[in-house]
Amino acid sequence: MIVMLFFALLCILLSPGTAAAAAAGGGQLVVCGWDEVFVFDLGAPDNPGGKIWSWRAKDRPELPAELHARFATTDECKPVDGGRRILITSSSDGVALVDYPSGKVVFHATAPNAHSAELLPGGRIAVAASHRPNASGDRLILFDIGSPDKPLSHTELPWGHGVVFDQKRRILWALADEDLHAYTLKDWDTDSPSLALNAKHRMPDRGGHDLYPAADTPALTVTTGKHCWLFDRDTRRFSPHPALADKASVKCITVDSATHRTVWMQAEGANWWSERLRFLNPTGELIMAGEKLYKARWMLR
Repeated sequence: MIVMLFFALLCILLSPGTAAAAAAGGGQLVVCGWDEVFVFDLGAPDNPGGKIWSWRAKDRPELPAELHARFATTDECKPVDGGRRILITSSSDGVALVDYPSGKVVFHATAPNAHSAELLPGGRIAVAASHRPNASGDRLILFDIGSPDKPLSHTELPWGHGVVFDQKRRILWALADEDLHAYTLKDWDTDSPSLALNAKHRMPDRGGHDLYPAADTPALTVTTGKHCWLFDRDTRRFSPHPALADKASVKCITVDSATHRTVWMQAEGANWWSERLRFLNPTGELIMAGEKLYKARWMLR
């Protein structure tokens, strides 16, 4: 009840949907979708939404040249380590951990149809590899930052799309097509760590897509093919998202921990991408003509 009340208040429509409303409250967003990952500042006084940082695989000399094409379609750009690093994944099979703002690649790997990644204790990374016919996808792959492109272990995750580590509960949550999986860290202090499945929670509908913590609450935001949900990590129950429940093809929902403002993105028409970012609390939108946007995450602050 407390979580639902929080989100009901969060999503009250306070202002018209304009670029000015989109810039209200400021903050920085990490955005990806095509071959570029960039950061822009909503609070820039002379250029709201102006890019202040950009990363492309082809510009990074420390990344093996044969991996440049692996980042043609980026689908995750997650700030980690207090915003000092950004985890990037691509459906073109690339995974990278980069320093911010230097952009230096400190870890890289390949994973079939990679759709999300998470930084874990002890310098390890979990990657959700989604489906690909005749390839070793549909799994959750574990890596060590010190050993690029050398998987430590893997476990089944059908159509994997999202992964979030829950420090408080010491659980790794991973989103599959029909279920939300919960894993514990096994043999973590050894050279042979793995992820042990301890629960599966069937979602109200299928097509799991985005998974992200809802700031300062026990909830995870979850998007599926036709709806958006909240999953309470204490009660382990799903409930409709109070503002976006019936929105289809939503690629991401992210709540800013500082302002509790929501940014979300919805595919447009038959495309997998959008040219606009949408906001709640206050409502608004920011159109970026010509961009192919897929995910947006608030920069940690």
